[in-house]
Amino acid sequence: MARQEELVFLPLGGVGEIGMNLALYGYGSPGKRQWIMVDCGVTFAGPELPGVDLILPDIRFLAKERENLKAIIITHAHEDHYGALNDLWPGLNVPVYASGFTAGLLEAKRNFEGSRADIPVTPFKAGDRISVGPFDIEALAVNHSIPEPMSLVIRTPLGNLVHTGDWKIDHAPSLGPLTDEARFRAVGDEGVLALMCDSTNANREGISPSEEEVSEGLRKIIENAEGRVAITTFSSNVGRIRSIAHAAHAAGREVLLLGSSMKRVVNVARDIGLMEGIKPFIAEDEYGYIPRDKVVVVLTGSQGEPRAALAKIARDEMRNVSLAAGDTVVFSSRTIPGNEKPILEIMNGLIDQGVHIITDADALVHVSGHPRRNELVKMYEWTRPQILVPVHGEAAHLTAQAELGAQSGIPNIPRVRNGDMLRIAPGPAEVIDQVPHGRIFKDGKLIGDLEEMGIGDRRKLAYVGHVSVNVLLDSRFDFLGDPDLVAFGLPEFDEEGEDMEDTLYDAVLGAVESIPRARRKDLETLREAIRRAVRAAANEAWGKKPVVTVFVNKV
Repeated sequence: MARQEELVFLPLGGVGEIGMNLALYGYGSPGKRQWIMVDCGVTFAGPELPGVDLILPDIRFLAKERENLKAIIITHAHEDHYGALNDLWPGLNVPVYASGFTAGLLEAKRNFEGSRADIPVTPFKAGDRISVGPFDIEALAVNHSIPEPMSLVIRTPLGNLVHTGDWKIDHAPSLGPLTDEARFRAVGDEGVLALMCDSTNANREGISPSEEEVSEGLRKIIENAEGRVAITTFSSNVGRIRSIAHAAHAAGREVLLLGSSMKRVVNVARDIGLMEGIKPFIAEDEYGYIPRDKVVVVLTGSQGEPRAALAKIARDEMRNVSLAAGDTVVFSSRTIPGNEKPILEIMNGLIDQGVHIITDADALVHVSGHPRRNELVKMYEWTRPQILVPVHGEAAHLTAQAELGAQSGIPNIPRVRNGDMLRIAPGPAEVIDQVPHGRIFKDGKLIGDLEEMGIGDRRKLAYVGHVSVNVLLDSRFDFLGDPDLVAFGLPEFDEEGEDMEDTLYDAVLGAVESIPRARRKDLETLREAIRRAVRAAANEAWGKKPVVTVFVNKV
């Protein structure tokens, strides 16, 4: 008897966390499913992962399913939706569908990073429709804080799905498109089995302010500022960059762009015609010759990134660009949770220089690209889904949307987290399996898990330092010369003022001399005795046990 075909949803990232979005949709009987992937994003490491450049979703589940993965569709070019593609695509090697802006940014990013992965991208934009295996996929226009975002209608033999991606409703954006209410309503009339919906702002009441209102807020600040104005925002927010440029030029000011990622995004936007009507930006070496009340700087660094332009200005490390007392810095951005401390450090550095700081707590200088509660309710009214699956958010966001969906009368709202395989149809929606999922780490040129990349050991070194010991023995198993000992990352002196390396050196001598010569033939036992003695001596003098590496050789 043939096994029944099923429609399943399987998130490997972005459900239970902000960032690293990766969703799989499968159709077929167990063991014979065909899959599509929607988005392939990254998240960023904090100080608890020293040396890690990027965090990628663990896709080992796809190792067995690789032949059954038919396509990857990217909804938009934010790092948390497409940033892992360069690193993960070579192991998958399937067609990628994305907008012209996303494709252009992907190519620019590959060139900048020197990536060897040449990913062929098939153009796919709002209004287009493709067939991939049992899936028929239509792109719907939505508004978000980046050019050319899209929602997806995924039609299958068992019902239609709507994957919103990141979206909001803005009737007056600085850069289109508008969220296509008419098309969503038409899809709702056709029948929507399940809605996978962005939860990022599900605990915020009301509706999002318009980008037009943000533009007006920025215009007033620029017009009223006495000195230079620097505005930091997300480099991918081309609409915001356009708003700033228009406001600056209306106030008779020139505009300077700072930051490699911002320049890269603007170049791609210009190539596809999104910067029409914007005057050319000035060069960095012109900055010093322009009167202070005639310039606006748009720059990277809104999240406190230490190597970004704003951090360098706060440390007064830029060759051609600096700020002075009386100048203004506007944070036209939201603080991503976890970035509060580095942002505060930058603000304090600027305040020490006499610079005025304006954030979205002081004026309407930023609006999120995600829907608030009233906007979510509108999406429910347009699509009228039988099943709601909150995605794109931490537990608090997902739960807030689940409660809102229930209040709005959606009958079935299953609890789903990363790694849960949700059977959408046939029968009631329920989690039927759990698959391996998690995080892998990009560290320099290499990618691996915590253990493979040595990140746990590196973290330990950051707390307790390292001691290396080299002991040479002669043919009678006595010391041949003095042992070598190097302590790295330990205090120089203990509380008695004794030299720490001398204390540890004495421990090495004591460990060897306490073992009878006949038993020193077992070099491994000797190594372990020295290691233990050094750690014990450090713990007694310091209160911490360093990582100790011991070399013992007989000549």
